[in-house]
Order: sequence, then C-alpha cells, then structure tokens
Amino acid sequence: MHIRSVIKEVGWVDGALYGISRVLEKMSGQRVRLFKYYLVAQPIGSRAPKPIRQDPSVVIRRIDRGDSLVRSFPRPQTIIDQRYAASATCTAALVNAEFAGFIWLQKGRYQEDELRCTFVLQESSVSIWDFDVYIEPKYRIGRTMARLWGHVDSELSTQGVQWSFSRISAFNSASLSSHARLGTVICGSAVFMLIGPVQLSLLPDFPYAHVSFSEFCKPIVRLRPPL
Repeated sequence: MHIRSVIKEVGWVDGALYGISRVLEKMSGQRVRLFKYYLVAQPIGSRAPKPIRQDPSVVIRRIDRGDSLVRSFPRPQTIIDQRYAASATCTAALVNAEFAGFIWLQKGRYQEDELRCTFVLQESSVSIWDFDVYIEPKYRIGRTMARLWGHVDSELSTQGVQWSFSRISAFNSASLSSHARLGTVICGSAVFMLIGPVQLSLLPDFPYAHVSFSEFCKPIVRLRPPL
C-alpha cells in the first residue's frame, strides 16, 4: 500500500509510523519491523441486529478439535493445535457444506501469536477475546460475515458476555472503519518494534515500556471493560 494513501486514511501519526515501518523493513531485510495496534472493545448484545434473511445453504456451528472441517482451515496445523491446547474455541460458517470462514474466541487471557505479548481480561466473566476473524475471499461480498458474527454475538450474549476485545492494526483503515460501525470503543494502543530476536514494547499501562529477548519474557497488557 502506498504511504500517501495510508496517511490519508489513518492520519499523519499512524501514517508516519507505517512509513517508518516500511523503510525499516526494507533497509534491514525484514530484520526490523514496527507494529502498532489499537486495543478495542465491542459491545455484545446491546444493539438490535438488522434482520438477515435466512439462507438454508449457510450453516454456522462450533468446530471442535477433532472435526474434519479443521483440515480446511487456512492456517498451519501447529497454530490450530496451539489454539485448541489453550482452550480457544472456533465458530465457523459453511456455505453448501464448504468452509467459508471462522471466528476464534479466548477466555481469560490471550497469548498473541504474532508478537510476544499476553492480553489479560480483568473481568473475564463479562469479557472475551476474539481473534483471527476470517472469511474466504469468494464469500466476502455478501452476508456471510454478518451471519457469522450475529450468531457469535447472540451466543455470547446468552452467556452473559458484555464485551469482546480484540486488537486491530493501526495501519488497517478498513478494519478500523468496520469495527467503528459496530460500536467499538478504543481502550488504548500498543507499539512493538522487533529488532532481530529483541522486542521493544510501548504499552498502554504499567510497565509502559518493556524489552523482551525470548518467549520466556513477555509483557502483559491488562484490559478492563469500558466505563
């Protein structure tokens, strides 16, 4: 994506960070990378969803570890195994029995799989972490995403969950806009710089800054429901 386009879409600060990240990656041969995430909370069950016409070709259901559909997931098996081992749950959409997309949920705490960071939900009885929301390209024009999220939202609401937390790249204007339309609240932001095996983190809460040299040393970000 062109840097000028990003600046126009996300503003000067985040656009400048995106430009810096691209320059660092190019000059270092991908050894230095810069990330910025917004940490957001989406209300669950608080807005009456627009009615969606039922489609008998679409099935939405929980996918357990031994389900044959797992073989259709566009993720490495090692990653899928790690998610199930951490007690994450997956809800998928099928169109004419074909995998169309999924949403993963994690209670209590989420171990970031792109960077070294642990997100901890302080009020876990009313909070959950959603991640890797994915829809197959050929189903992105249509109502598959709306049906999938509507199903998950309804199930979470009946369980007493009030907020679903996630992180969004500050450089992804499309995702930021779509989440804003769902009523998300920005709870903070975090910046990470990877320099080879070293990770520098700027966090929204104590300790505010953190240096990590391995998987055994991760910063913790604690998240609370918006007031």
